[in-house]
Amino acid sequence: MKQKKKVFVSGCFDLLHSGHIRFFEEAATFGDVYVGLGSDRTVAELKGRPPINTQEERKYMVEAVRHVKACFINNGSGILDFAGRLEEILPDVFVVNQDGHTSAKAALCRRLGIKYVVLKRDPRENLPVRSTTSLRKVCRIPYRLDLAGGWLDQPFVSRHGAGPVITVSLEPNVDFNERSGMASSSRRRAIELWENSIPIGNLEKLARMLFAYENPPGTELFSGSQDPIGIVFPGLNRLDYRGAYWPVKITPQHDETVLSWLEGCINLISLGPRRSSFDVLRRKKIIPKHVRALATAADGCWQAILNRDLNGFGRFCRESFEAQVRLFPDMVNPDVRSVLKKYRDKAAGWKLSGAGGGGYLVLITKDPLPGATKITIRRRGL
Repeated sequence: MKQKKKVFVSGCFDLLHSGHIRFFEEAATFGDVYVGLGSDRTVAELKGRPPINTQEERKYMVEAVRHVKACFINNGSGILDFAGRLEEILPDVFVVNQDGHTSAKAALCRRLGIKYVVLKRDPRENLPVRSTTSLRKVCRIPYRLDLAGGWLDQPFVSRHGAGPVITVSLEPNVDFNERSGMASSSRRRAIELWENSIPIGNLEKLARMLFAYENPPGTELFSGSQDPIGIVFPGLNRLDYRGAYWPVKITPQHDETVLSWLEGCINLISLGPRRSSFDVLRRKKIIPKHVRALATAADGCWQAILNRDLNGFGRFCRESFEAQVRLFPDMVNPDVRSVLKKYRDKAAGWKLSGAGGGGYLVLITKDPLPGATKITIRRRGL
């Protein structure tokens, strides 16, 4: 009898649901499924919260699924916490879904000679789409993605050249990792303040409240105000800074044709969270002409988005990113450059989420990229 191939999958599998079972079922079409389970510590590190179910409970439930051959608790940490288990088992195939795909996982499989398969998140026929995030319904507090001009919300930058930061508020239908440039730390502060949702009220007052809560008296290194504003204000927003912590003007954009077009252009490729020891300010080079280039590119980016000009959006997004890197060289590293090299010919433009060093590679394209995460922009009134 021909021996079945070994198939490896990895994940947290908290709040086990039909989407997980479907994933195991599809993985089992390639052979016997071995599951590497994220430990409680790893879940807390990556998600910024402990799992609902402990690792032993999750292991017990996963082992009970008929599509699973065996389940092990991963003994590593971070986005590649399963690496030790993978080398122990040496499967023929490693299966991930689109949300779990990263270039680091693909590279590890290439090194070990393991086939790497990315599955679409398709539900079983006649069943609804399920995700742990949607089932938890812990809160509807958004994330924030900056598209251009990031760092101009810091006075030590914008005093050398006034300009805008362009942000979008994102629905939390993707469980973004901590330290990935999606304003997750500001979001945690918002959850502490408001629990499940942003309260009704004056948006600027609410954003100022969140900014003050995150930066109490005595704070030495301020978190920028683009994060609380990007979380509280729905849609697309332009924040104009002139050497102060708070913008002189906030310009919202809620045109549905613009927001829908923007959602279609943006693709996120996960690079994994930046290291906890990462310090982007270590080698900062704040030169006025580079700050002015950043401001000019961000202004161009705003105009291109309003005109739904894909090539202009890509160009100015890229120029904004290049200006950021000249100011903060440690935003990029060899791993980031390797992933960017793979995608740069497929995109009109690109940048890194937040302060870089990991997180997400944001790619501007006409058509969706296979394996990329798509965003949903939070609309006004939702």
